[in-house]
Amino acid sequence: MSKLSFSRQILPAIAIIAIIVTAILVFANLPDRTMNEPEIEPPRTPSAQSETGSVAGTGIIEPSSELIEIGPHISGIVDQVYVSAGDEVTQGQPLFRVDTRDVAAWVNEGRARVNALRQSMASAQTQLRVANEQLALYSRVEDPRAVSQQEVIERRGVRDNARAQLGVAQAQYREAQAQLASAQTALARHTVRAPSTGTVLQLNVRAGEFASASGPMGNGADPLIVMGNTNPLHVRVSIDENEIERLNIGAPAIVSARGDAGRRVRARYVRTEPLVVPKTSLTNAATELVDVRVIELIYALPPEGHRMFVGQQVDAFVPARGANADEAEEGDAGE
Repeated sequence: MSKLSFSRQILPAIAIIAIIVTAILVFANLPDRTMNEPEIEPPRTPSAQSETGSVAGTGIIEPSSELIEIGPHISGIVDQVYVSAGDEVTQGQPLFRVDTRDVAAWVNEGRARVNALRQSMASAQTQLRVANEQLALYSRVEDPRAVSQQEVIERRGVRDNARAQLGVAQAQYREAQAQLASAQTALARHTVRAPSTGTVLQLNVRAGEFASASGPMGNGADPLIVMGNTNPLHVRVSIDENEIERLNIGAPAIVSARGDAGRRVRARYVRTEPLVVPKTSLTNAATELVDVRVIELIYALPPEGHRMFVGQQVDAFVPARGANADEAEEGDAGE
């Protein structure tokens, strides 16, 4: 029996066996690439969900009063803040106050002047009463030898002078009252009050900070307080101007939060903003057109059945002409 050659017979056999084992291991560990339907449907953009039964748009949650940005009437240091974010406030309720020490001093000075002039006016009234009584006493004397005509004329002059002094005192008193009212108005303007009933949505002011009456417009600063009426919440839906002809304006819309397409809410139509404006509410989708103009439709959310907040972006589906909200909702659910 001939001897086996390692290089010509054994080594090739080992190589073949290694290749076979490697191939078996590779095929045994290949990943399962079977196409399975996801258990939960991933959220889709409005453009992906749009169909002939509805017109898709993007929306943003806002108060029914829209956002109310509040600033001070007078520039100065804030010394009191009366509310916190999330507080419910009523119309006229104080929100914060700017330092009032200088104006409060003017009010106290005005009150003191009013009190002093009130006393001066009372004194002038007394002098006029005495002058009238003396003139009447001299006028009743019939004997010209007892009272001369000159004395009667002098008493009449005293009466007229007292009457003029009373008029001056009354004018000064009214002027002081007007100045006091002006100072009190200036003092009241240092306290910023809620213009309407609503919720404090954002608070950007603290005691000790400087508040400028020039406001946030034009300098990029945030308003000191943002508030609005959140009962009910509204949705401002932006629809591409190219879809205006398809809109069934006035019909209820279907609204779903971004990332939660499976939970839909029926929103009641409120109004349509008549001005077509540039698009500002963006979804950041890769296929989204930004250099477009949109018409804005306002819808009211129901008080319950959702968990949405002011400023949150939503997807909205407005029924197209010839379709209703139920058909649009069924079409979106069947996608």
